[in-house]
Amino acid sequence: MRPLDETETDAVFRKLYSFTGHNLKNIVENPSHEGPDPNPGRYCFRLHKNKVYYVSESLVKRATNISRKNLASLGTCIGKFTHGGNFHLTIQALNLLAANAKHKVWLKPTSEMSFLYGNHVLKGGLGRITDSISKNDGVVVFSMSDVPLGFGSAARSTQDCRKLDPNGIVVHHQADIGEYLRMEDEL
Repeated sequence: MRPLDETETDAVFRKLYSFTGHNLKNIVENPSHEGPDPNPGRYCFRLHKNKVYYVSESLVKRATNISRKNLASLGTCIGKFTHGGNFHLTIQALNLLAANAKHKVWLKPTSEMSFLYGNHVLKGGLGRITDSISKNDGVVVFSMSDVPLGFGSAARSTQDCRKLDPNGIVVHHQADIGEYLRMEDEL
């Protein structure tokens, strides 16, 4: 487990910024209250086997006693780097994104299951949408009772969604909480 280098940090922050905007500062400067130290530390990002973890500094210090080959995971895995060097967020980052989301979409109860099966969000299933969403912005998808269901990228801006027919795609699906069941063997 090692700290991210400059290009890796840039890729991770760019991806997180598309979902959180200026709230990225809250993620980076989040104080940690874990560990025996009375002084709260911070959370940091660490790379282990092409996966990026969001973990408290006190936990990182205690994990230095474990060899790299014996270390399976540490903290919350928020994403992974592909062989091409691109960074992809995983569903485990949903709680982090939902708490700091800049753009949100709420689904009608009738379209929640469709999204949880891996389908895109259609205009007909849209309950509410935040203003000022641009095309390709990161969007966190919620149920009408404010339960985070997943995330994706905006297919259209908020203004374009108002003119769209009910079968038009509003949000491209990237990840949802149904993946825990669909990808049980891989996770």
